[in-house]
Amino acid sequence: MVVQSKIFSQLPADYGYVVLAGAGSVFINMWMAINVSRARKQYDVKYPKMYSDDSDMFNCIQRVHQNTLEMYTPFMFVLLIGGLQFPRLCAASGGVYLLGRIIYAKGYYTGDPKKRVRGAFGGIALFVMLGATIGTALHMLELCPYHLFTRGR
Repeated sequence: MVVQSKIFSQLPADYGYVVLAGAGSVFINMWMAINVSRARKQYDVKYPKMYSDDSDMFNCIQRVHQNTLEMYTPFMFVLLIGGLQFPRLCAASGGVYLLGRIIYAKGYYTGDPKKRVRGAFGGIALFVMLGATIGTALHMLELCPYHLFTRGR
């Protein structure tokens, strides 16, 4: 017999997908951090300096990680909270957002900052999750009819 925390019985059945999307973000963040660490050695940028005065390439690599960290808290908030009411939508949107982060990074890693915009579609996924989070709040506050948030249940 498997004993689970009582909180699991209160979460949507598909919330595990939301958790997996969150876990995926940790791997992407680690990948970016490793890239910054390697670039520090390659371009001789010592701690505690955040950016290089001499290497635009290092600055591009560092900026990818820094921008991802700047967006990390909002991403996790809308993923986890929106996922309470819309787990599949938020998990899928979370995956699209993470794919956008990878493409953003790959573009920036070329040294041409303009190529980072190829991953901008991830921002659309973030807004989808924001909408789901607002929908969750409206449902919790009973400000929207319940039938808008169910599939005929």
